[in-house]
Formats: sequence, structure tokens, C-alpha cells
Amino acid sequence: MTPPKRSGKKRGPGNHVAEWYGHRVFPIVAATDNSLNDQQHGRCPFLSTITGEKHDCVKAERSSGVCTISSVSNGPRQDWLVCPFRALDLDVLDDAARRLFGHPTGTSLNLVAAPVLENQEQANQFRSAVRQGIPSLVYFQNKLGGEISLSATDRSPEFSFDATMVEIKWEPDGSLALGRYGIFEIQTMDFHGTYAAAVRNLKDALRLHKQDFSEAVEQHSEWVSEKVEGPNIANVFKRTFYQMMFKFQIGAHGRSAGCVFAVPSAVWDSWQRHLGKPELVQQTDGTYRLARAGQELAVNPTSWIYVFELDLSATTTPNEIQLVKVIGTDAAALSHYALDVAPAAALEEGASADRLLGSIRARLALYLPEFKPSRTK
Repeated sequence: MTPPKRSGKKRGPGNHVAEWYGHRVFPIVAATDNSLNDQQHGRCPFLSTITGEKHDCVKAERSSGVCTISSVSNGPRQDWLVCPFRALDLDVLDDAARRLFGHPTGTSLNLVAAPVLENQEQANQFRSAVRQGIPSLVYFQNKLGGEISLSATDRSPEFSFDATMVEIKWEPDGSLALGRYGIFEIQTMDFHGTYAAAVRNLKDALRLHKQDFSEAVEQHSEWVSEKVEGPNIANVFKRTFYQMMFKFQIGAHGRSAGCVFAVPSAVWDSWQRHLGKPELVQQTDGTYRLARAGQELAVNPTSWIYVFELDLSATTTPNEIQLVKVIGTDAAALSHYALDVAPAAALEEGASADRLLGSIRARLALYLPEFKPSRTK
């Protein structure tokens, strides 16, 4: 019997630029006047919305405009953030501020990016809100007043926070005072390869297809995948894990309202092996807890993981961020799962530690024939 011929069609690449200057270019392509205008002018819609002024993308030329990468590294196709400003979503920031500082949904909350206060009228409105007793917060981020840093000591490292929120209080003598601070971290992913070819292709498409840019990109998905490789999952987790543990501990300090770590679903899914695939405990309010077995579940944790996804759409653009899991936890629980549970799973009989010896034996057999498996008669 003649075996069937394989199709000559090659499997398509798994990694694509998904959003460019805030708007979809894969797997669907945004086709609105607003999306085209942002892309033609190299504008960041997220910084523009937060500051109330038109703001160009701040990334280097080779990666200019690249917000997210679509990849199948976890199996299903998912979006991975490669720019922290992509998560500058007013609804997410509002949710985090209310959760950390204890302000219920539906009540007034005045949350302002630091650079907005350069405008004297805006600054006076902010002061007025503080004076009236409206909960008022200022937040800082790179390009939004600058990152806030924790200074190094001879026994601890320097750390900067992605975004920092701080309460502003009104004193009886008419002065302003600082209240608690909160930490908001956004997990981006490092990718192998380069975005330069895909960025060049998109800019060329804008120039050559002024009237039908979205249709041209939709028909040529290879333009947004050229030389884009997969995520560097293991290295990013190792780098992130220490930072997350450290910042969760800082967030538990008495002067802090807490810490939120925001990660795309793709990142949370990629963490499962590193955490021993823990089971989450759902609460009556819809949130979850990640705790050690037998640990009393905190009602109001100071450490939170926000897992979010982008709501894929070609017409609602930029795509909205949807919170899919809000997880209360602490540094001790994360340490337990990463350093106790996951290694224990690796050491179970027949697990990866046992297979490691088989790999060593096979490698040695290339040099020492004594380690070659004996043939059964």
C-alpha cells in the first residue's frame, strides 16, 4: 500500500504581532478611522487616554508600536503583553485602587495620573476633591511622572515599581498630606527573535496600501510574523518570581495598602508548572484565594494577582481588557507552591527527575558503551 502523500503546505508560524499602536493586526485586523489614525501617526492610545493629550509611542524604532504578541506556546492561541502601557486601562486601575484602598464600587474615587496635575486647572480640581473628602489618589509610572524606587541598603536591593498609587489627604491646617501607597505591577513577556521585520512590514503596508491597509494585512498574516519567535517563559518566571515575592512583602507593610500583580492569562497559564498547578479556592464575591493547605483564607489580602485577557474585536478598538481571575494570596503561599510543591512533583516516581537519569545514561552511552541499554533476546 502506497502511503498517502503529505501536503506540501507548511505549517504557519505560531508567533505574530497582535496589536500595533494599540489596535489589532492579528488574528483579525481593526478597520476603523481611529485605529488607522493612531497607526499612521505612531500614537499610543493608552498613554493618550490616561494623560488626556495625544502621546506618541515611547518604544524604540525596532519595536515601535508593538503592544502584544499572539502565540501558541501554551497550546491555544493567546495574547502576551510586551508593553506595560498596554495594561493602562482606567477600569482595571480603578478596580485595583478600590480593592487596595478599600473604596466600594459605586462610590466616588478621584484617580489621577501625576502629569495631569501639571495643568493648573486640573491641579486645583484635584485639591478641591481632596478638600471635599473625596478619596483621591495620584499614580506614577514610567512616562507618567516616573517610576518610584525603593532605595538599596547594604542588606537589600534597589527596586522600582511599575506603577505606584498614593493617597492624598487634607489636613485641618489646609495642607496636603500623604496617606498609604499601593503597588501595581504589570507583567510583560520577553520574546526570542526580533520585532523589527514585522514592524518594517507594517510600516511599508501603511505606505503602500493607504486605502486598504486592514484588508492587505488580513490577507498577509506572514507580514506580522516575520522573525517573531516564542516567549522566554522560564527566564521570565525566574526573574519575576523574586520580584513578585519581594513586592508582595513590601505591600504587606503598615504604610502600604497592598500590591497588585497584573498578568495576561497566557502568563498565568505558563506559571502553572512552576507553581505545581495549584488549586484556587473561589470566594462568594467571585474572587479566588491561593493559599497553603490548612491556611486560613484572608478576607482582605494585601497581595493580589489580576489575570486578564483582551476582548478580541475588530470594531471595539483598542480591545477592552477583561479581568478573568482576581486572586488573593501572599508571598508565603507562592513560595510554598514554587519551592515545595513543584519540586515534589518533579521528584515523584516516574516523573521528570527519574527521566533525567535516563537522559544522562543515553548521553553517556555515546562515549561509554557500557551505558548502552542491553538488548533483550
